[in-house]
Amino acid sequence: MNKTSAMPRTTDRNTWPAAIDPQFLDFINNEVLPLTKVNADSFWSDLNTLLTKFTPRNRELLQVREEMQAKIDTWHRTNEYHVDDLESYKTFLKDIGYLLEEGPDFLIETENVDPEIATIAGPQLVVPVQNARFALNALNARWGSLYDALYGTNVINTPPIPADGSYCEARGAEVIRRGRDFLDEIFPLDNASHHDITHYQVYFQNFCAFTDSGKFVGLIDSSQFAGYSGPCENPSTILLRNNGLHVELQIGRSNEIGASDKAQLADIKIEAAVTTIMDCEDSVAAVDAEDKIGVYRNLLGLMTGELTATFNKGGKQLTRRPRPDRSYIARDGMHQDNWFELPGRSLMFIRNVGHLMDIDIVKDSDGNYSPEGILDGVVTALIGSLDVDRTSGPANSRNGSIYLVKPKMHGPDEVAFTCDLFNDIEDMLGLPRYTIKLGIMDEERRTTLNLKECIRVARHRVVFINTGFLDRTGDEIHTSMQAGAFLPKDQIKSQPWIEAYENRNVDIGLQCGFSGRAQIGKGMWAMPDEMAQMMTEKIAHPESGANTAWVPSPTAATLHAMHYHRVDVLATQEALNSREPASLDDLLRIALIRDGSSLSDKQIERELENNAQGILGYVVRWIDQGIGCSKVPDINNTHLMEDRATLRISSQHIANWLQHGLCSEQQVREVMTRMAGVVDEQNRADPRYRAMTPDTENSIAFQAACALVFEGYRQPNGYTEPLLHDYRRKQKTLCKPHGLAAQ
Repeated sequence: MNKTSAMPRTTDRNTWPAAIDPQFLDFINNEVLPLTKVNADSFWSDLNTLLTKFTPRNRELLQVREEMQAKIDTWHRTNEYHVDDLESYKTFLKDIGYLLEEGPDFLIETENVDPEIATIAGPQLVVPVQNARFALNALNARWGSLYDALYGTNVINTPPIPADGSYCEARGAEVIRRGRDFLDEIFPLDNASHHDITHYQVYFQNFCAFTDSGKFVGLIDSSQFAGYSGPCENPSTILLRNNGLHVELQIGRSNEIGASDKAQLADIKIEAAVTTIMDCEDSVAAVDAEDKIGVYRNLLGLMTGELTATFNKGGKQLTRRPRPDRSYIARDGMHQDNWFELPGRSLMFIRNVGHLMDIDIVKDSDGNYSPEGILDGVVTALIGSLDVDRTSGPANSRNGSIYLVKPKMHGPDEVAFTCDLFNDIEDMLGLPRYTIKLGIMDEERRTTLNLKECIRVARHRVVFINTGFLDRTGDEIHTSMQAGAFLPKDQIKSQPWIEAYENRNVDIGLQCGFSGRAQIGKGMWAMPDEMAQMMTEKIAHPESGANTAWVPSPTAATLHAMHYHRVDVLATQEALNSREPASLDDLLRIALIRDGSSLSDKQIERELENNAQGILGYVVRWIDQGIGCSKVPDINNTHLMEDRATLRISSQHIANWLQHGLCSEQQVREVMTRMAGVVDEQNRADPRYRAMTPDTENSIAFQAACALVFEGYRQPNGYTEPLLHDYRRKQKTLCKPHGLAAQ
């Protein structure tokens, strides 16, 4: 954006940043600070001090990344990498400080962690906070309807959902049957089935039910009964609990299901998305002050509870807002005043951006932009402090903590930088030490290899580690770009380093005392329309010892929650403590095409098409519409929930093959052009879509996609942000003079 600098009016303007975007200044001074105890003069002066202190260190850490990568590139050009003899390679990595010696055992010391993170295992959503409607939908996904999730997905194949949208009674009956099956499995009755129940009630502080034969039964495990609402003899809800998660039986004739059900069971509500990452990073397209303020403004509304979104759905105008907490009578409460509440909303993490990018909202005296990650830390913590100081209304953290996730950190020095930054932010905002908790995303190779030491430096703050195949593989390819040609992506998934990566993350988390204190997370299920397959496969995540895993929608969260009822994650973690830790050598086995192996021309062409189509399908929405996360059809027309990580792995993969001569630049350009036509056809029904073909030379989106590939080797750690931001700003600039929508 072309904006003039705004100089804050203060008695000592020299203590403030040299230039502040006027809209950002207005947002902080008039929308955020009045809700806090922080004085505007102090805030801007302290921000300037903080930027002066941490910006040079931020730049130095980025320079270390570049220097290490240059040394690794040189080593691979002059040395032969032997996958079965790693000693010389490991010695080299240790000599340059890339691979560190592991220190003595320790346990994390994080305090005041909310149970949603420390002790409750369940699904986690990741949502672009830039989109208010999506963010509110995720916030409200703490509870989901099992009936709706079963009816509306392919978990049930027959009978099909009617094409005209009318209700199918036979499908509804199958939903009810499966709901009763779930209750029998997780909350079994003593010598009876939920299929046979005609009436649920509370009798002398206990759950009880009557069968169609008139028999009076209770739960086999009476401790699973947690509470209820309504009269004991005819409750409107009954609350059950298993493995720390709640299930609510909704009873009554208020809807068609309850009126026709023999037990008046209208729905089964499942505690689903226990936590949500409100994302300011990979799933958003925020390239300038205008975009960034919108991200911060939505986050402010989420934290105050005042954010709303109005939209049309099914011909009706709807307004979405944060849901209230849910109230129940305690199981041992004989009187109506003995109430307790459960959160009605998912507990929010806030994912900041990494260390790489700068942004124009604050500039120094030389006109240089400020590190976006530093500003994210300050502003998201400032907004989070509203929750810490809350005196009324539903809180995000009931333990007075602010949860920030920091992605794309490379090794313990960068984690230490983040912890030091958080120390100064706490001092700046008058927060007690370690109020800000840290989520460490294990998605960079140097962090994976040194994860224990990364956790060590954050042991007073860390509440979260997780794995992510796409970014982690993108960094794997870029780091070892000169080692040789990588296998096709599907084959990379089956290589030893992937299993070692996933297992080692859990092993180290457990060794460092995460069980009962912090989250160990696993990655996204990327196919939101393939819920039947998810239900078969994603149970592997809680079985792996992870107490959370990412899902692409509230519906997926509801279904995935069933896995956490079937798997006691805390017990699983206890059992895993005794296994042999995953091999470091396996982590260092680069997934290269081995000597004597080769790919056919057809295999190479197909892999290029797959990568190119994935890049183009995502980039065209990012550049032209400012959409950072959406369902993108792949080459087989399977819709995948994609964010920026898909670009990193796909662009680095093609760049690697170009580097080692498996394909030519001309071949890749031909594939890119052909796949642009495929993507255009896939998006033909979108009225906002701008076709890339036939005039690809004048399509900024197409040129951006090509740049990601052909300049991929030169991009820092293979990141896509620098190029995406440049091309998106070009698109916004072109649209503005013509009055066109750029998003």
